[in-house]
Amino acid sequence: MRRQVTVWARRWGVPVLVVLLLGQMAVAMVTAALRQTPTIDEPVYVGTAAVYLNEHSLRFNPEHPPLGKLVIAAGVAVAGPHLESGVDGDQTALGRRLLYESGNDPWRVMFWARLPVIVLTLALGLVVFAFTRELAGRAGALVALALYSLSPDVIAHGSLATLDVPAAGFVLTSAWLLWRARTRPRPYVPLAGGAFGAALATKMSVLPALPVLVLVAAVSVWCAGSRQVTRAVAGAAVFALTACAVVWAAYLAVDPRLRWGPPQHIPTVGGLRGLAVRLMPLPEPFRDGMRLQFGLENRPWQGFLFGKRYTGSLWYYLPAALLVKTPLGALVLWAAGAVTVTVLRPLRPAAPYLLAPPAVLLAAAMYGARDFGTRYAVFLPMFLAVAAGCAVLVRRRWTPVVTGALVAFVAVSSLRTFPFYLPYSNEAFGGPEQTRHRLHDSNVDWGQDLGRLADRLDERYRGERIWLVYKGAGVPAYYGIDARDPRRVPPDAVHGVLAVSDSAAAKATGRLAGLIAGSRPIDQVGYSITLYRR
Repeated sequence: MRRQVTVWARRWGVPVLVVLLLGQMAVAMVTAALRQTPTIDEPVYVGTAAVYLNEHSLRFNPEHPPLGKLVIAAGVAVAGPHLESGVDGDQTALGRRLLYESGNDPWRVMFWARLPVIVLTLALGLVVFAFTRELAGRAGALVALALYSLSPDVIAHGSLATLDVPAAGFVLTSAWLLWRARTRPRPYVPLAGGAFGAALATKMSVLPALPVLVLVAAVSVWCAGSRQVTRAVAGAAVFALTACAVVWAAYLAVDPRLRWGPPQHIPTVGGLRGLAVRLMPLPEPFRDGMRLQFGLENRPWQGFLFGKRYTGSLWYYLPAALLVKTPLGALVLWAAGAVTVTVLRPLRPAAPYLLAPPAVLLAAAMYGARDFGTRYAVFLPMFLAVAAGCAVLVRRRWTPVVTGALVAFVAVSSLRTFPFYLPYSNEAFGGPEQTRHRLHDSNVDWGQDLGRLADRLDERYRGERIWLVYKGAGVPAYYGIDARDPRRVPPDAVHGVLAVSDSAAAKATGRLAGLIAGSRPIDQVGYSITLYRR
């Protein structure tokens, strides 16, 4: 009997654990998708996806390539929302028109739009598992999958109809396929190029990883046994050309005739950046999107970090935000994994595949001008989960016990925040209820709790005068919230319940700051909206 149990455990134990880990992740993401109202970026992507389906037009949201929105469009097609042709206005108005002004049910549309991203996020968990298993065996693969599937950032953004998780996951997939190309370059180099092309056709911010992965592609072909410079260069060329072909295919999938007339003013980009954009062998709408992105980088954005407002960007913003929003056990295992991959001789060949791409992408994100959240570094929980799985190869008696304890700590921390993953903070920084005092925007309040606010006001504050400062894409009146903006009347006229989005409160100045200072906090909704009594 014992032998039968042992055989069963060896054969089915790992698959069962994989299913359990991905299953709990699926429950967390589906729950979030069902209960959260549209975040700030989602209506733009969902509305653009609907235009892709109905009109095959690229005129909306040109600052992002179309592939991620085509993924979202798969769910939008199932929801089948009504949207009249030839919608005018900007992309924000488009999203509002689709969700709130065309007779559609925004709850249903948003769930179906989010579902393809959820499915893709779960599939990327299998990539994390497979990559780690090739480096560190089944035990390491389970550790990596646990860290990935319990990551609050991955769960939070993997449950939204946005582009961050798909783009990061495609980069990880490309790195994994290049690792496999060390033994079989002919099938895997083109596949890796296709995966990176998918990332580039989803979000332009992954572009800094292209030179790294092109070089890694050459290394893979070299290590495959040819030891010839010409073949290594040819492999790198195949990788790059395949990536470019996928980007072209994504644009042509939307509009086979590639009709393009810039729908808005395109900034002029000079110098080396402008020259690089002009020389890109990519579609014109992609290159115009790059120009729009450079224009956004030149804006004086406002930030908020550890209770202080500032204008511009801080180079240390992302490391600081990651320190707050990453489970403590994961931070320890990330560091241990990175050291293990660098120090252990059998793992050193994997370092360029596993550590170089996220390092370059993190440096580029730190250099950027938009301090809006750890979603800009959501590739780190993916790549470093794989690295953390390699820590099990450290040959010490205490390694399994310590690793298991740290994974358990991550599990407890992640499960405790359910279902409020966007405002997660680790225990060292007070948990999700304290995130609003240290960070803002998509780190804590991205407009996701408008529906919960409506429920709370109906349950506890029915009949009272409601004042609302909401930072988000939802329409309060649709959810039954009858509220006025307190900033449009004299302060002495504001009495009753004041509801303020925590992102708005973090950067409050002038009248709003005075109203908050003269009020008493009485309630919190989803750790992203604070209610005050005046």
